[in-house]
Amino acid sequence: MDAEHEVDITEVEYLRHGAKPFLARVFMPRGKGPFPAVVDAHGGAWCEGTRTNNDAINGAVARGGVVVAALDFRNPPDATYPGSVADVNYGVRWLKSQAARFNTRPEMVGGMGTSSGGHLVVLNGLKPRDPRYAALPLPGFDARVRYVVALWPVICPLGRYRDRVAAAQGRRPEGAAAMQMKYWLTEDAMGEGSPTLALERGDAVELPHILYLQNPIDTLHPRANLEQFVANYRKRGGQVQVEFFEGAAYDLVRTDPTSQSARQAIRKIVDFIHRETAREG
Repeated sequence: MDAEHEVDITEVEYLRHGAKPFLARVFMPRGKGPFPAVVDAHGGAWCEGTRTNNDAINGAVARGGVVVAALDFRNPPDATYPGSVADVNYGVRWLKSQAARFNTRPEMVGGMGTSSGGHLVVLNGLKPRDPRYAALPLPGFDARVRYVVALWPVICPLGRYRDRVAAAQGRRPEGAAAMQMKYWLTEDAMGEGSPTLALERGDAVELPHILYLQNPIDTLHPRANLEQFVANYRKRGGQVQVEFFEGAAYDLVRTDPTSQSARQAIRKIVDFIHRETAREG
């Protein structure tokens, strides 16, 4: 990230379900390239948000010389689990298929996401060829990625749901917990779709390198879930780089992008992506 790139932004339909189009907001750095590229998945407890949620992050990463394709994907009531996983999986394959158009290469494509979007890109990274997630046809490309950037991911949906239920102290769960249930429908589904528990069960998984960023003050994404996932991933032989950033907001990288802490986090993201796309193997 020695010099910042100017960035062009374009809106592209990458997927259609019936008559409904789903758009990708593509941030393209100007320059010779080819550039690394990531599919970005926004947060919103799997129920809210759009491709514009992470504009502050995506623009900054793109200025560091990375193509970013921020996706809209199905949320309830359009689809429950695993609908959005399948859309993100398709989005990775779509970006690979359009690599020349966006000045990248298929082998340089990775994943990036915040909160529930962080869960989606990690789950896809672990299970890119799961027939439920790869259900949308796009011949010639798979959704395997060499690296994933996970910003405060809901890394264990079941663990986070139970944490929120406990915090409600017997009251009816609201907020994130209630939204989770709209998407997952059952606790069994949350456990089945948990990257953390997939590793514990011994599921067959890919092990892309992961950069995991979180604020130590974050109570919405329990620290115990982070530690459990990292321990399980490393036990299976995967590489996880954990970076903590400071600030008054758990999502400061997005909500206060000009702060020193946010700029430092972006630098780590950009450096990680360039390092991963340059490595052999």
